[in-house]
Amino acid sequence: MKKSRKNYIESCEVSEVREVVLGGYKQKIAIEGKSKDLPVVICLHGGPGSPVPFSVGCRGLFPEWTDKAIMVYWDQLGCGCNNYKIDDSFKIENFVDMTCDLVSEMKERFPENKLFLFGVSWGSILALHAALRVNQKIDGVFVYGQVLKNLFFNGEVEAAFDGAPQKAKQAALKILQAGTDLDYAVLDKNLRKLYKLLRKYTDAYTNRNAAPAPIGEIIKGLLTSPDYSFKDFKAVVRNGYRYNKTLLLDHLNTDLTPLLSKVQVRYVMLQGDTDIITSTKNVLAAVEKCDNENVSVKVIRDAGHLPSAAAMNECFNVLLQFIQ
Repeated sequence: MKKSRKNYIESCEVSEVREVVLGGYKQKIAIEGKSKDLPVVICLHGGPGSPVPFSVGCRGLFPEWTDKAIMVYWDQLGCGCNNYKIDDSFKIENFVDMTCDLVSEMKERFPENKLFLFGVSWGSILALHAALRVNQKIDGVFVYGQVLKNLFFNGEVEAAFDGAPQKAKQAALKILQAGTDLDYAVLDKNLRKLYKLLRKYTDAYTNRNAAPAPIGEIIKGLLTSPDYSFKDFKAVVRNGYRYNKTLLLDHLNTDLTPLLSKVQVRYVMLQGDTDIITSTKNVLAAVEKCDNENVSVKVIRDAGHLPSAAAMNECFNVLLQFIQ
């Protein structure tokens, strides 16, 4: 660990890893902030099972964030330091329970501080449900890549391959026409192939016109984390979610659009303009239809489903707006 990182951790009034019970399971979270009176931001990572960029191994890595807020990093059960086999008994509602328990835990510890949720992709599902269930404990929510409905299987994904080689276009079309009502092994194989095709031939995930987020530096930071063992780091990449079928099916079949009209806290969605995975077109239409002044969307230019460096900066800017 770099000396500058160690010194920063020591300079924070709040910087620790602690064990809490979420959804009935003991789990570790990291809490870090320059001052103990800063607003609290609970990070809900994507995947499920992808605790990057914000994870329990990140203490001291993001001083620009922790100078402004007490960041709560949670490796959701099954990945990172919370190694666990996520079998088919787990569904979305289990992780919503855990999220709400974490909100209550942080509100009990910091009763006078404002509290915000920051969700990415899969984490946006948890954020939206929590915004309804424990809205009295939350002061605002901001998300990147809001999951609403029609993941992958929408006309935009098909149209994205119009300029691709014929072989790739036909392969993608075959997967999309097969749909989701398949044997799980076949569906999983199809989605893995579609993922590779989207990465190679479209800007759906990463926009090639934009500078990427500094994932390499973050990975180095996790490898030198004071709170991660090699087993924890390994579980960031290859984790317990590979055993679970129900979360993927829940993910594909969900439709959260009706929930937007019920949100009673400020809820800001940031969307990449080339994101067709969590379709920006769908999100814009849903926000207009819900007619809820608490809900808004901002489209980030030259950004896909995975946030670019500029998109991460926009997320930080929204945090500053919330604080102010």
